[in-house]
Amino acid sequence: MKNMYDIRMLCKAVNLHHSVYYYHKQNKENSYKKANEELDMKILEEFEKSKRRYGSPKITKILKKQGIQVSQKRVARRMKYLGIKSIIVKKYNHNGNKKVDDTNKENLLAQNFKAEKPSEKWVGDITYIYTQETGWTYLAIVMDLLDLKIIGWSYGLNMTAELVISAFMRAKITRGTTQEMIFHSDLGSQYTSNEFENLLLENNVKHSYSKKGYPYDNASMESFNAI
Repeated sequence: MKNMYDIRMLCKAVNLHHSVYYYHKQNKENSYKKANEELDMKILEEFEKSKRRYGSPKITKILKKQGIQVSQKRVARRMKYLGIKSIIVKKYNHNGNKKVDDTNKENLLAQNFKAEKPSEKWVGDITYIYTQETGWTYLAIVMDLLDLKIIGWSYGLNMTAELVISAFMRAKITRGTTQEMIFHSDLGSQYTSNEFENLLLENNVKHSYSKKGYPYDNASMESFNAI
């Protein structure tokens, strides 16, 4: 209606002085602007706390826990205004892993994660790390159960037998192997490859295996990867 009629004429029709209208209009605009500025500060704070990973759904949830009642749509609009957006990580597709025969693959560790001396029990695993530059990358790790220290690792763009071999060799240089020590891993094709199995045989290391789809058999390593 204000586009069709003069503001002063409308104010006069309702017996309101035009100065009162402009006063309330200005105060309302200033109040909304201040509220947005305060909200922007909170959004930026939580965004940086998340290392720039969180989008509007998670930030909205955090703000509501702090007693700030705001809709996700408004948070999304403010994030767009601020020029910030979350780092989108694509879900990893595990279908690339080859099926491995678990016949005669014994679990020697038997969920006993305590060791009495160095290089008595090692555990290994591969974790997946997403980067914006190259997509999915792979980190092979070796942990000594004596002190839960990472003693060997290898990082690369491909999940190969060479990756886990390199991690094992670094661990050997760091701490050395002992006779009849145990190395525990899952049934991934990298760990069950001929190259890796022969490496363990050459070093007189017994290979222990987790059951298929049972992370509790390698709980120490799974806990580290979760961190």
